[in-house]
Amino acid sequence: MDLFGRDEPADGIALFVDGPNMLRDEFDVDLDDIREATAATDRLATARLYVDEHATPGLIQAAEARGFEVIVTSGDVDVKLAVDATRFATEGRAATLAIASRDTDFKPVLEVANSVGLRTLAIAPGSHGRSDALRNAATDSITLDEVEDDESDE
Repeated sequence: MDLFGRDEPADGIALFVDGPNMLRDEFDVDLDDIREATAATDRLATARLYVDEHATPGLIQAAEARGFEVIVTSGDVDVKLAVDATRFATEGRAATLAIASRDTDFKPVLEVANSVGLRTLAIAPGSHGRSDALRNAATDSITLDEVEDDESDE
């Protein structure tokens, strides 16, 4: 709150990562790629990785070492991630809501965040793993394999 008791405007990015959807061998994406691409646009306010009960202890430990809060669900991560991200958006806890996933189930989350005035960011592992519905619903989008190609050109 400021001196007059008003809430300070939120800043930074709230990053929500759909682990089972993004961290697949076929995409060759790791948490550092996701974090760096997101942090290049603004300061990270929070970074959460959602995984199911099959996540290895090594993945959980690596994620925590990289500053991610790890949320383990007993089944599909989609519902927990969607509820948490929507709550974060409606509470205005960040200026930007970023979702790293290929799953169109998160399109309504981005729409809610947009409706409350947040900037939204859809992060895809690659062009063949990208959800056009998420990309079109978001204010901005990042495709990780394109970011890596741009960096290798420099």
